[in-house]
Amino acid sequence: MTISDSLGGRTALVTGGTKGAGAAIATRLREAGATVMATARSMPDGYDCPELFVAADLSTPGGATAVIERVRDLWGRLDIVVHTLGGSEAPSGGYAALSEADWAFELNLNLLAAVRLDRGLLPAMTAHGAGVVVHVTSIQARMPLFDATLAYAAAKAALTTYSKGLANELGPRGVRVNTVAPGWIDTEASKALVARISKGQQISEAAARQQILDGLGGIPIGRPAQPTEVAELVAFLVCDRAASINGAEFVIDGGTIPTT
Repeated sequence: MTISDSLGGRTALVTGGTKGAGAAIATRLREAGATVMATARSMPDGYDCPELFVAADLSTPGGATAVIERVRDLWGRLDIVVHTLGGSEAPSGGYAALSEADWAFELNLNLLAAVRLDRGLLPAMTAHGAGVVVHVTSIQARMPLFDATLAYAAAKAALTTYSKGLANELGPRGVRVNTVAPGWIDTEASKALVARISKGQQISEAAARQQILDGLGGIPIGRPAQPTEVAELVAFLVCDRAASINGAEFVIDGGTIPTT
């Protein structure tokens, strides 16, 4: 039997699919033959596939419901779910600077958005006996940056643990679940983080960028990952070549974490 990396004939959902790694993943899965639905808070001007886009705020239960209903109306079920959505908008200043609202927002965006979507979408996958889920987490689950992104790191750590439990439950029923944990990715969101630290601490953006690098312990390959590199890893994990990989975490960080 020939094992292919083609995704022809398969349906996929990519959350956060209009920017950064999410956009790169959606593009890569389309190149592999999948029909890809993307979600974000708003559709970009001139978006190529408006009929396969759902504008939704997935940090809210209503946003998740809108996406679930659109998938059911269009396809009934999915073959692939890639949950890329995430980020941090919390202020710098350590734990004491984080309000109740900050914690709620970070948990809703980085953990509960995936949980709610899975709860609505995965029953159809398990009923069919096939499917693949990839949750994009972060190396901050292991290396939290306390000053700027502590709540984000805690939420991603919870997402990692949740994903492992989900893999153990659904693997015997034909649905694989894995996580991808990027380090620093060269995206607009990473640039925004640098700007937020710069403003919050009244330091230059170069100093803020160096602070992040120091907090990570450096990047041995000397640069952040590119969104397309993350997309290549995800494309492999959702194809048949990875059919025996389940419940695993794949770090893509240029060697930032010294041991795994």
